[in-house]
Amino acid sequence: MEETIAGPEAAQIPKQRGESLLETAVRYAEERHWDVFPGTWLEAVDGVQRCSCGDTACAAPGAHPSREDWATQATGSATVARRMWQKQPAASILLPTGRTFDAISVRDTAGFLALARMERMELTLGPVTLTPDRRMHFFVLPGATAKVPDLVRRLGWAPSSLDLVVLGEGSFVAAPPTRYGSSGAVQWACRPTAANRWLPDAEELISPLAYACGRDR
Repeated sequence: MEETIAGPEAAQIPKQRGESLLETAVRYAEERHWDVFPGTWLEAVDGVQRCSCGDTACAAPGAHPSREDWATQATGSATVARRMWQKQPAASILLPTGRTFDAISVRDTAGFLALARMERMELTLGPVTLTPDRRMHFFVLPGATAKVPDLVRRLGWAPSSLDLVVLGEGSFVAAPPTRYGSSGAVQWACRPTAANRWLPDAEELISPLAYACGRDR
């Protein structure tokens, strides 16, 4: 399994170096065929990094949509993506879920446990992100929102008892190298590669994810 992490040390996770946000957004659209849209960005105010939204108590500074109609703004065109980031090169890179992928979100402690278990099971993973607010997002085929609650129940868990959230239509994830204020940048726990272009179905990953979330309660 490519580039998975055995422990919670963020320094071990490969980073994207030398690429601008514009170049990275264009590559996501061009190479992975993911829809992308620019979000808020960070601005230095009195030496402190603030969110461009102007809210000093912003929960995700520099890493959330900048407009209400973000879903219609998202594009899979590399040309359009380049044009959008040329207007605001510091804008975060956000990926709408429910289109080319859904994302299963868990705490990082559960996520690392699940990754180790998946490796032992020799499961094929899609990309996985790690965010500065200590969440991991496992990319899976669209449709997971409808499937996961029943899958979790079949494994003997009440969905509400696990910190396991499916992000589908109407939601989004922040993509590397987007930064969350002074907390750090979103990173890949499992990078996009040619080997994981074809995403797993939620059903393939839900057992180790639910197990890890149950252990992490």
